Amino acid sequence: MDVQQKLAILADAAKYDASCASSGGTVRDSRGGRGIGSVDGHGICHSFTPDGRCVSLLKILLTNYCGYDCLYCVNRVSSNVPRARFTVDEVVALTLDFYRRNCIEGLFLSSGIIRSPDYTMEQVVEVARVLREEHGFRGYIHLKTIPDAAPGLLERAGRYADRLSINVELPTEQGLASLAPEKNALAIRRSMARMRVHIDDARNAGKEARAAPAASMPGAVPRRAMPTPFAPAGQSTQMIVGADATDDRAILTTSATLYGAYGLRRVYYSAFSPIPDAASALPLKSPPLLREHRLYQADWLMRHYGFSHEEIVPSADAGGMLRLDVDPKLAWALAHRDRFPVDLNQAPRELLLRVPGLGVKAVDRILAARRVRRLRSEDLRRLRVPLSKVMHFVVTADHRPGRSFEAADFGAHFRPAPVQASLFSG
Repeated sequence: MDVQQKLAILADAAKYDASCASSGGTVRDSRGGRGIGSVDGHGICHSFTPDGRCVSLLKILLTNYCGYDCLYCVNRVSSNVPRARFTVDEVVALTLDFYRRNCIEGLFLSSGIIRSPDYTMEQVVEVARVLREEHGFRGYIHLKTIPDAAPGLLERAGRYADRLSINVELPTEQGLASLAPEKNALAIRRSMARMRVHIDDARNAGKEARAAPAASMPGAVPRRAMPTPFAPAGQSTQMIVGADATDDRAILTTSATLYGAYGLRRVYYSAFSPIPDAASALPLKSPPLLREHRLYQADWLMRHYGFSHEEIVPSADAGGMLRLDVDPKLAWALAHRDRFPVDLNQAPRELLLRVPGLGVKAVDRILAARRVRRLRSEDLRRLRVPLSKVMHFVVTADHRPGRSFEAADFGAHFRPAPVQASLFSG
């Protein structure tokens, strides 16, 4: 099998892994003849930079053969799919070739488990080492790590990679034990904890080195060399949504724990996709993609808007699922109408962030503007916020919502209009 055939198989096999955004990486470049490649710091996989450019990573598996038999995985040992495997040199050559042709700005590398976790991790780390040390590659590298691998191998991975990720796979330990019995939830969390220690230690060492006085100052101790960074873009994870009966409340509870305990940069949600020759324990069809979208919106509220996971989703007794007809922020506002309307000229930032239609930037601009004048409806129009949504929930110097806010069917204003179903829709 030639390299192009391998690439077709192993790039397709990697498409199920969503955790490859590159935001937060160290800014590096190859100006002045130093090495090859660059990281612009804005994110270079499945993302758009602020100037509108679409940038991407080479996203592949080292191999799609795996000795594990996770029921939800198309690459499981019992799956009847074409198999392929790259050598270390082939991955390095592909990465450099695609970069030189301006097709990519970095590498996302994962792998099935071959021989043993340690052997597989050694191969993955060697790709990153050769790129960095032998070719001076300064682009972005994201390595998917294997929690059962030796701690020393995971530590080496962090020296070469911008970001590391360890997939928790499923939201609950019970789900993992049921669908992926060869994986150990405790081992996954233990590896995440080790990663956090290394990342925090490297960041603290960097801060101390930058804060040290210059050697030219009288009596100053010579400044220490900057320490080697360790996964400067942090660590992330991914969980599959809809492969078992776990509700959205439990999913967001797991996410909140991962953010708090392990300092993760991102939790990615991947809607379960039916696979060939699937086990009877798996659902016959995918969950609505809108469910995945709502989870991302809820995750954003937890990370940037001050919401706790408990208040975003109804309790298990009430279903434990996010609403699909409206976004989570609007759903919360409709359920807490006693907190509205909010006076834009007096409300604190924490409450303004809970107004449907107001984003972080809009709130910061409102706070800056109201220091010099009382805000009016026209000021919101200049901010280009969705007035049809926002004006129901705010008070300005020249506006107060009407009595419709108190109506029992107030939420009907925000539900999407019904659409005629196609005769051929599933």
